[in-house]
Amino acid sequence: MIICILQARCTSTRLPGKVLLPLLGKPMILRQLERVSRTTGIDRLIVATSTDPSDDRLAEICTQEGIACFRGQLDDVLDRFYQAALPYRPDHVIRLTADCPLADPALIDRLVDFFLERGDDYASNCLEPTYPDGLDAEIFRFSCLEQAWQEASLTSHREHVTPFMYQNPGRFRIGCLKNDSDLSSLRWTVDEPSDFELIRRIYECLYPQNPCFTTQDILALLDRAPELTAINAGITRNEGFLKSLSG
Repeated sequence: MIICILQARCTSTRLPGKVLLPLLGKPMILRQLERVSRTTGIDRLIVATSTDPSDDRLAEICTQEGIACFRGQLDDVLDRFYQAALPYRPDHVIRLTADCPLADPALIDRLVDFFLERGDDYASNCLEPTYPDGLDAEIFRFSCLEQAWQEASLTSHREHVTPFMYQNPGRFRIGCLKNDSDLSSLRWTVDEPSDFELIRRIYECLYPQNPCFTTQDILALLDRAPELTAINAGITRNEGFLKSLSG
């Protein structure tokens, strides 16, 4: 069994409540879940949020939409993630974050195939970035998640779930899926108001004609309208994670 856990919270410091911002009439997280649900290699999709009152509305929306939602610790995301997976005891777990409304279901399927064919313990497309920031995905064995949950003690390991795995290549077999061309300079994640403005423009241009628009459709749009890329240019990739390491 492969489960996919989308971690989400409403207490983002740079753009509070971003997962609930309206995107063509629906909360942004529902647009992302709509895309992720088109993957073929996932047996169950779960939202993992916190028990903090700030996430009550998010949990309510998931319930209304029939989406499985687990609520756990706000700051110990590794524990929240592990507890969300534990009832299923899956073979493998996919980790996504709820600030990526352009998530690519075909890419997630490609990562699953890459991981299974190689027999990795952990694989991702973001350790050596070649895809746009915002298409990040990780997959790992549940047994490795359990080891991380039992042993990880650093704050950054508890907050970001997977560093305990990929920072221990002597213990875990690590796989890095790379794109044929380097698109890592493109920023399709949502951390700042300008990020959301770009995503809103992309959805308005592409979704009405084709709700299943692909990464190639987005790239073609940006080729036609290069001014869109400038909307959120200059923001550091993985800024929040880097801050947690220095804090």
